[in-house]
Amino acid sequence: MLSEIIVLITTSDEVEAARIARALVEARLAGCVNIIKDIRSIYSWQGKIEEEKEVLMMAKTQKSLLDPLMEKVKELHSYTVPEIIALPIIQGSEDYLKWLKEVTE
Repeated sequence: MLSEIIVLITTSDEVEAARIARALVEARLAGCVNIIKDIRSIYSWQGKIEEEKEVLMMAKTQKSLLDPLMEKVKELHSYTVPEIIALPIIQGSEDYLKWLKEVTE
């Protein structure tokens, strides 16, 4: 298994997503963050079923940086309980993964 991961983070809007993404890349906690707008989330919150339009962030980073990345997201995020989910990268372009390692060291 590779040491690189993708971290999924949802936000309320593009402005918040861009602010968090820029902070993660500037701090070298992520090499790249994709921002996907207009996702629809249906979830349970405080006993009610909620449905919201959200923005999805996909941050590429190293597994060793997950804890500081999560702390930075929590520090900047407007949600009480932000979604921060890490998925392993099982394979990828050797050149891309080499670049990712270089920019997150």
